Amino acid sequence: MSRSLAVLATVLALAAPAAAQTPPAAAGGAVSAPASPERRAEIERADALTRSVFWRAELAAHPSDAEAALRLANALIELGQGEQAATIAQAALAARPMDRDLLMTLGRAHIARGEAFFGIAALEQARDLQPGDWRAWSLLGVAYQQVRRPADAEAAWAEGLRLAPEQPALLANIAMARLTAGDAAAAETLLRRAAAQPGAGLKVQQNLALVLGLQGKSTEAEALLRRNLPPDQADANLAWLQARAAAPLAAAGRTWDSLRP
Repeated sequence: MSRSLAVLATVLALAAPAAAQTPPAAAGGAVSAPASPERRAEIERADALTRSVFWRAELAAHPSDAEAALRLANALIELGQGEQAATIAQAALAARPMDRDLLMTLGRAHIARGEAFFGIAALEQARDLQPGDWRAWSLLGVAYQQVRRPADAEAAWAEGLRLAPEQPALLANIAMARLTAGDAAAAETLLRRAAAQPGAGLKVQQNLALVLGLQGKSTEAEALLRRNLPPDQADANLAWLQARAAAPLAAAGRTWDSLRP
């Protein structure tokens, strides 16, 4: 299975505002200044590996830089290194225990490594700090679903939808739950709704392609994949879909869910 396909099943990243930085004093010498805001904004448009290298260097030079810790953890999640991401987020929270973005990243890291139980407390704390933010509700729904608390997951997503009815990341996370339950038609409806929103990202389009392919709608799935992926990655994902299109949808959903890094 291709690495690109595994990335499709990851809980969608949630944009987090830049955190304030306080560079530490050097031991016996001057410390280089953190990268400029312009450079930091530029690096966030790069691929996950490039971002992880940049933010790791920033964090090594400035250990109290909360933005560097946050961005590094999120890049590591995308790279399938959820355990390392959780360690970095947890360490940063020791100095900033009320940082909602770090709390949500810690929760997301545990979800991504398949151990959502250990992230629920952080996500619930983030939710309680600002109940009107849909992001914590969205991730809580995913975490509750992973630990087999479906009623709590549905309640969390319902509140998230009340707050942000057309938020593509939230819709996509709910769609993944529908797919794992064997309801690919409902997943497709939600992903089409998500993909139609201006803020929908590339992963929403790729997830839609995957749901279409699992239902045997290969022509549309191929068109989406070839539009969004390099030819070799599109070929690998299409081959994976063709091998599973005949499988029961519930089984396909379980396979997809297991792809979370």
